Amino acid sequence: MPIKIQSDLPACKILGQENIFVITEKRAQTQDIRPLKVAIVNLMPTREVTETQILRLLANTPLQIEISLVRMENHLYKHTGMDYLKKFYIPSSALFSQKFDGLIITGAPVEHLPFEKVDYWKELCEIMDYAKENVFSTLYVCWGAFAGLYHLHGIQKHQTENKLFGIFMNYRTTINDPLLRGLDDTFPIPQSRNATIYEKDLLPHQELTVLAKSPDAGITIAKSNDNREIFMTGHLEYDTMTLADEYWRDIKKGLKINLPRNYFPNNNTSLPPSSYWRSTAHLLFSNWMNYYVYQETPYNFTT
Repeated sequence: MPIKIQSDLPACKILGQENIFVITEKRAQTQDIRPLKVAIVNLMPTREVTETQILRLLANTPLQIEISLVRMENHLYKHTGMDYLKKFYIPSSALFSQKFDGLIITGAPVEHLPFEKVDYWKELCEIMDYAKENVFSTLYVCWGAFAGLYHLHGIQKHQTENKLFGIFMNYRTTINDPLLRGLDDTFPIPQSRNATIYEKDLLPHQELTVLAKSPDAGITIAKSNDNREIFMTGHLEYDTMTLADEYWRDIKKGLKINLPRNYFPNNNTSLPPSSYWRSTAHLLFSNWMNYYVYQETPYNFTT
């Protein structure tokens, strides 16, 4: 899928080196088609890394996507300069003046806080409320999934005793759902979180369906029955070395952290890990874009 992004966004050069088809606004104007409009609310501190990871996955189908990166207006960014944010990101107020085919709300390192204590919580709630009417399908990732389940359905997150950290195998709990089409019977999802949701809290909600669970990580994928809300508690967008980078970052800070499970060969940190979730990631994102966004969105939905 050619993704339409600004030509000087750092991710553009990286994806080009990987032979991933990226087009600029000038090239896109020569194609007489309506691109799918997808907004990404990027709450991760490693902003440029996360941009590249998600754009890489969105580029894996044959349609044109127009990307809008969204920043929170009521948040002081510590890891990214405002010049960068103003150049490549639209403020949330600009999001509210448009409609989008798809929306992605990423994770954020604020799991230790009650939702209401997050400085941009009110603004994020406004985005989630806006999405119910103005976005055809929204993908909530990790803390974003907890935030969505809490605000939209009243399902509370719970702190885990230890950080859920590593690669965990999952199995489908439904038959023939399009989001999981083509995935193996069991499939891996990276996890890096200090919170979880209890199945007993989610199951009474008849408007929701659990799609996948893990014996060790609990519910990992759920959706609303109208396919407008997808909740994924893990990080399929992660690169091969992302968990290693997080591990060594915390070690350097002197934090207590266990080795990521099922990640380093023989639990030996001197041996390089390898990705065995990449095909799952590409397929799930492609299924979301194809079955829940492209094939369902009315042609004039965003106009």
